[in-house]
Amino acid sequence: MHIIVVEDDLQLGAAIQRALERLSYTVTWLRNGGEALMALRDQTADLILLDLGLPGKDGLDVLIEARRARVGTPVIVMTARDALESRIQGLDAGADDYIVKPFHLDELAARIRSLTRRAQGLADNLVEAGTLSMNLATSEVIYRGQRVDLTRREFSLLQILLERAGRIVRRETLENSIYGLDSAMSANALEVLVHAVRRKLSFEAIQTVRGFGYMIPRDAA
Repeated sequence: MHIIVVEDDLQLGAAIQRALERLSYTVTWLRNGGEALMALRDQTADLILLDLGLPGKDGLDVLIEARRARVGTPVIVMTARDALESRIQGLDAGADDYIVKPFHLDELAARIRSLTRRAQGLADNLVEAGTLSMNLATSEVIYRGQRVDLTRREFSLLQILLERAGRIVRRETLENSIYGLDSAMSANALEVLVHAVRRKLSFEAIQTVRGFGYMIPRDAA
């Protein structure tokens, strides 16, 4: 899952990036409103964490312009503005959730999981397909009764496919979510990653749909 963090405070931005990467998210950290608006319009992220007090262009203006352009990427607004009026303005501008600084990173992670579940139509933190399951709260993966240890990117790949079990996920979607804006990604990086996950699970766990992408069957054996 690719999350774009828009935060001009260097200490806070770095802390959020480290915390989310430890939870297996792919994180791109931006520092001003202009970059944030471009990122929203590109729609390469699965979720945006948006500070309102940004240099160059206010975060509220960024959100309003993005929603007017019919950008549907989920947005959690982060701000020190704790007045009721500011919260209402953020939600009315199109934010999906709102968190007031200072906040605990565990709370932020829980809000991300909750918004992700809603976006995917999930009721809880457990995602399952046959004998394969993933707990989004603990990052635990179980396959055929055994725990499987995955790297951050392997976890991201499996999460995307498992949340869409039974459906083909295009390779462009996977690359955007897993590698974000990483221009150093090699041409066959996704194939190498899929191979690595198959080695830890089984070849049958992830199916290749030639010319389109990959999928996990709903009844993964």
